[in-house]
Amino acid sequence: MKKAWSKKNLWESIPQPMKNIVGKVFGVVPLEYLVGKKFREQLNFLQESQWWSYERARKYQLTKISEICTLAFNNSSYYRNLFLDCGFHPRDIKKIRDFQRLPCIDKLTISKHLMNMLTMSIRSSRVDYITTGGTSGIPLKFYINSSRSQIEYAYLVASWQRSGYQLGDTMAVFRGKLVSQDRSGVWQEYDPVFRQQFYSTFHMSDIDMQRYVEHMRTIGSCFLHVYPSSVFNLARFLRRNNIQPPKNILGIIAESEIVYPEQREMVEEVFGCRYFSSYGHTEKLVAAAGCEKSNNYHVWPTYGFFELLDDDDNPVTTPGQRGEIVGTGFINTVVPFIRYRTGDYATYIGDHCPECGRNHLLISNIEGHRTQENLITRDGSLISWTSLNMHDDTFDDVLQMQFYQDTPGEAILKIVPAHSYTKDSEFLIYKNIGKKLGDNVTFTIKQVDSISLTNRGKSVFVDQQIRPVN
Repeated sequence: MKKAWSKKNLWESIPQPMKNIVGKVFGVVPLEYLVGKKFREQLNFLQESQWWSYERARKYQLTKISEICTLAFNNSSYYRNLFLDCGFHPRDIKKIRDFQRLPCIDKLTISKHLMNMLTMSIRSSRVDYITTGGTSGIPLKFYINSSRSQIEYAYLVASWQRSGYQLGDTMAVFRGKLVSQDRSGVWQEYDPVFRQQFYSTFHMSDIDMQRYVEHMRTIGSCFLHVYPSSVFNLARFLRRNNIQPPKNILGIIAESEIVYPEQREMVEEVFGCRYFSSYGHTEKLVAAAGCEKSNNYHVWPTYGFFELLDDDDNPVTTPGQRGEIVGTGFINTVVPFIRYRTGDYATYIGDHCPECGRNHLLISNIEGHRTQENLITRDGSLISWTSLNMHDDTFDDVLQMQFYQDTPGEAILKIVPAHSYTKDSEFLIYKNIGKKLGDNVTFTIKQVDSISLTNRGKSVFVDQQIRPVN
């Protein structure tokens, strides 16, 4: 399979000594010019469009929905057949409800029909191969535009700006990156171009976190860019040991996991600054960013078309009502995701925010997306499942997976193998996951026929039988 390589991937693959040299050369160039023209144009567009009226945003969405459906009808045999079976043609889309006549698809649909959903050859240089664990424990594999990085980064930066972040500000990052240990024993690396100070979420013992905190005090004003689970672990450490947090942290930006209200409250209390969060997924369907003035999420109307559906597949329109998030992405034109069930749930708040004045969809209480599940190391520290999630071919030959743990520092990785699973597949899993876990957790692979679901029909990534010490 073709591995996804973007400019950012290539930059991250450069050895640290070379990064330091290159950083001295490019460090004086404004970051927006290093990232590229498409990024600058997209960021300017987002800074304007987030204040559009409801009517203007809706008109834009209708145009993009028509475009993605037309592309799918003309170039994808799966969608052409689906549309014809439904008596649907993209030219008939005059209102949103015309589009909502189409049935929803899900992860199983993508798995069964992927090659027929393509709108272009996977051999094209414009196509990347992607995998994601998702929320069900079943790896999802698909293809996406290789040119997406600048657009995606613009959405991230536009979202982060609501926290006070400005492009070029330093970030202290706890988000699953593999880093080396420096001479003083700190697991850290610095990216001089993106001004990101990375710390290891695979080494979160009290000694490690003490070193991280002391190191952060030396890097100047910064924002924490974190998994919710990693910043929660840091906050618990500080509170447990009565240690004052670094005064140079301006705000906290949390992504990729659910943010639980009680954790947000505790982290803000410990660090003494605002905890900001966003919602998104690898499939590039919908994106939402926290409001500056509340803990609700504003859905970006230009990223994709967002729907909340109740148990009868009707649109949720009553404030306070919950529904499943269904998305139609505007970014991925290689494999269109049209009315895709995410398995995530949220509460509908309204179409206008009285706090900030934005006039697009407002939601809260997102659940189901990459829940915070942890492995426990020999010394009792935690490794988030999100840190272990792979976006390459590691689990290509696996239908479903789950860690089981009842002993600190040891785990069993249960897998349901595909017909293509071989000893080479097993070796690749041991190699890539073992590289991330290091000596902190040893694991063995156990092949099983099935993995039990929760009462809500989902798998957990870590069947954790150990209660961590608070």
